[in-house]
Amino acid sequence: MAVLTPDTFEFVLNNELKRAIRSQNFVTLVLFEPRGGDIAEGLRQLMRLIHPELRETDLLAVDEMTVSMVLLDADLQNSRRVIDRVVARLEHYRFSTPLDIQVGAACCPTHGADAETLKRVAAAARTGIARPDEPRGSAHA
Repeated sequence: MAVLTPDTFEFVLNNELKRAIRSQNFVTLVLFEPRGGDIAEGLRQLMRLIHPELRETDLLAVDEMTVSMVLLDADLQNSRRVIDRVVARLEHYRFSTPLDIQVGAACCPTHGADAETLKRVAAAARTGIARPDEPRGSAHA
């Protein structure tokens, strides 16, 4: 699986959302936003940790502030298993610089049928990840 550029990610995400609506299927968007520390390095480390948990058909992209993950053919309930595995990896990983990582998720068609709505809902649903070196609140999307 390749990491997509933001423009390619937007194009593919919009096509997958249209396909999901036509086929009455689900697509879940998950946003990971590191805060504090070295954001660029944090994004690289996040991608390396998230990548092994995804299927070849899922999407992964990074921009200057966020790692975006799209789980195809997965409703939010089934996506939670993947999100929980990723969160468990992040909770136990010692980043090169301390980061506060926010995670949020939204599902099509449950929360919306277009990319902007899903991003807005996922961003509003963000919660922090607790790590042993920096206690935070519970991390669930």
